[in-house]
Amino acid sequence: MKQTLSTLAALAALGTAAAAQHDRPNVILIMTDQHRFDYIGAVNSEIETPNLDALAADGVLFTHGYSSTPSSTPARAGLLTGQAPWHHGLIGYVPFIAPEYPVQLPQLMTDAGYYSYGIGKMHWHPQRSLRGFVATELDESGRVEDPGFVSDYRQWFARVAPGLNPDSSHMDWNGHSAQAYPLADTLHPTWWTGERAVRLIEGYDRDEPLFLKVSFARPHSPYDPPKRFLELYEGKTLSAPATGDWDSTYSTRYGHDPLRRPDAAYGDFGADYAQNSRKYYAANVSFIDEQVGRIIAALKARGLYDNSLILFVSDHGDMLGDHYHWRKTYAYEGSAHVPFIVRPPQGMRLKVKRGTTRDELVEIRDILPTFLDAAEAEIPEAVDGESILSLLRNPSRASWRTTLDLEHTGSYGGSSWVALVDGPYKYIWFYNNGTEQLFDLEADPYECHDLHASPEQTERMASFRQQMADHLRERGPEWVAEDGTLKIVKRNSPKTPHFPAESK
Repeated sequence: MKQTLSTLAALAALGTAAAAQHDRPNVILIMTDQHRFDYIGAVNSEIETPNLDALAADGVLFTHGYSSTPSSTPARAGLLTGQAPWHHGLIGYVPFIAPEYPVQLPQLMTDAGYYSYGIGKMHWHPQRSLRGFVATELDESGRVEDPGFVSDYRQWFARVAPGLNPDSSHMDWNGHSAQAYPLADTLHPTWWTGERAVRLIEGYDRDEPLFLKVSFARPHSPYDPPKRFLELYEGKTLSAPATGDWDSTYSTRYGHDPLRRPDAAYGDFGADYAQNSRKYYAANVSFIDEQVGRIIAALKARGLYDNSLILFVSDHGDMLGDHYHWRKTYAYEGSAHVPFIVRPPQGMRLKVKRGTTRDELVEIRDILPTFLDAAEAEIPEAVDGESILSLLRNPSRASWRTTLDLEHTGSYGGSSWVALVDGPYKYIWFYNNGTEQLFDLEADPYECHDLHASPEQTERMASFRQQMADHLRERGPEWVAEDGTLKIVKRNSPKTPHFPAESK
């Protein structure tokens, strides 16, 4: 018996060692939905995320990570293609991204010799499209966009909990009301997504390096965490929503009763309501953090962690009542600024120490070239993003972007905007009506004071207008006059001429 146990132990050790011997690193993308930048403990000590904090301590935390078009489908198009919004074809929200793009991240990773697998929320159409993944296991929240589509999560739920309702909280998918999840924690889609990732990792014994995308559907509404995570925030008072000298008109746009409009995009619903929404949202983040810990533990147990590049990001943020705004699509930090952690594999030669923070401007479009760089694969010319690994190899490089473009047409409430961020400052051009805003993000990180009309900012405003004209000029005279003046654009279409033709 002892000999048998010894043999089994030796075989297990060999299997674990073999799993870690890929020449190129495994690539693990962990993604959340509607997760704002300051709701991780490494940034905000009010938030309980010990596993994400540990990941940041073993990697690099980027303090200026953004989603260029902060709503689900355009952000995910940017992830898929590595392109800027105008180039991948979506500058606003549409229900469906294109069925196919010339450049698609999973296909490129598969072509590079990776075993590519997707778990959780993809927000693709058709919903069962693979785009180069070998397989996917889907949780698409309540979305049913193809005839007969039932997500893998809902199929599993029906098997293990017959007679129960996976939507038992009965809350709006885009609301900001909150209640505890009424069923067992292990029936929640957050648990299911983490569990499926753990199971895949535990059984992974292929020769190819692994490319795994794990995409959680929370903390996006509904704010429905298990009760045990709410207990983490009992007795705490989280920071209240920011207000400023420019936002009072938004406080009463939909009245003061959230019960009448639980999905209202604007409104002052009172301090208690905002505090409650924020605590439930934070508890959902903490629930996800537990799953991140389980995933990392599985990687370590399987001998895969040391040789894994792990990147944590969200598709966009959540205003959570800042400036009486809720949800996303806005240029403001709560909506567009996202957590962004890069944990390089051990042995990768870098010139940036683990556990440090960086203030370079990084964006979702940078993920595709970063992963291709790790895979030692060629980066297509059509890609606008840059490899973050190249920055970590040479942190003094002068060629890294100094300005980042953001935009969204048809935001909630009807505004359409393009913004430029240079790190310290953000300039917003509302091209549907010609108004502007300017914020000093170093002195005023929650954008409480609009400086665009300040005499002290005249020179900076002129510079930003010129940079904006240069940025928009490729779009033609509809956007920029011959003399360089920015033009008001009465454009409502979220699709640009670059949106794949067969999908228009």
